[in-house]
Amino acid sequence: MPSLSEVYRAHPVHVQHKHPDLNSLQELPESYTWTTTQPQDQTNNNNLNHTVPVIDLNHPNASNLIGHACRTWGVYQVLNHGVPITLLHDIQRLGETLFSLPSHHKHRAARSPDGVDGYGLARISSFFPKLMWSEGFTIVGSPLHRFRQLWPQDCHKYCDIVMQYDETMKKLAEKLMWLMLESLGITEEEDLKWAGAKGQFKKTCAALQLNSYPTCPDPDRAMGLAAHTDSTLLTILYQNNISGLQVHRKGTGWVTVAPVPGGLVINVGDLLHILSNGLYPSVLHRVLVNRVKQRLSVAYLCGPPPNVEICPHENLVGPNQPRLYKSVTWNEYLGMKAKHFNKALSTVRVCGGMNEEMD
Repeated sequence: MPSLSEVYRAHPVHVQHKHPDLNSLQELPESYTWTTTQPQDQTNNNNLNHTVPVIDLNHPNASNLIGHACRTWGVYQVLNHGVPITLLHDIQRLGETLFSLPSHHKHRAARSPDGVDGYGLARISSFFPKLMWSEGFTIVGSPLHRFRQLWPQDCHKYCDIVMQYDETMKKLAEKLMWLMLESLGITEEEDLKWAGAKGQFKKTCAALQLNSYPTCPDPDRAMGLAAHTDSTLLTILYQNNISGLQVHRKGTGWVTVAPVPGGLVINVGDLLHILSNGLYPSVLHRVLVNRVKQRLSVAYLCGPPPNVEICPHENLVGPNQPRLYKSVTWNEYLGMKAKHFNKALSTVRVCGGMNEEMD
């Protein structure tokens, strides 16, 4: 079975890797200028009355609350998730330390054109004519090789933080998956064979994505991360206390996901959208930047084993609930995403085509 790195290598996305040190720019270059209209103007002021659900995982009705949030938003925040606040602070400090390195130093660990791990621009950059005001560092498996390139003397200290964070996120992802599946009426390991004998999702694939959105000299005309959905089952995001993340809700528009102290943001991804037969929409999201504060985030991207077929669950298909999506592996879907980007879901709709509106 291929590793996640091999899956991405099979679907290269060529992006510009030679980019300036954003922290040194006093003016917004034309290559980073997205619009003369403020992105914030696209966000209706009435949306301030709409807030992404915040759910206490200790609540006795947590599964139903999560199910409702998934159906109506495709995103929610969680509290009492079991991740130590000290670990969240450690991973944030690691990100701050990494992105504060000199530009030439960070490029020692630059991602190869057909690779997935290391320093570089977002993979989605190739789908847009303008560059995004952000930089990222992707980790798949052990970060030892890349961290040796950055910190020859201290690599093990930083590796320990990443491995502890990865293990903690894996346990939380398992818990969240079963809460979301339970709300769909899927409660037994037999109902989802690839979850494993004990339903621990031990063979899932995951990547860790560290993101930095530096202060921007002209934030109203820049974009930190362009609108997209995740190809995952779910994404667990830790964001520092700086706002910037926005999600798009049908009928409402763009809504800011305000940071909640100690909270984590959970995004429904495309593959969970398929597994739920469209009941749980994968959330379209983007990131805005600001003039005075750097924003940092850490995303745990969780998907199934690369060659396991994902399709609408049989419990969610019947005479009155036709199957909306074809079976697809994550490996295959990443190839579709690399080619069609946000239209990838339409390519696996049973009655859909490329000219169909994005789900």
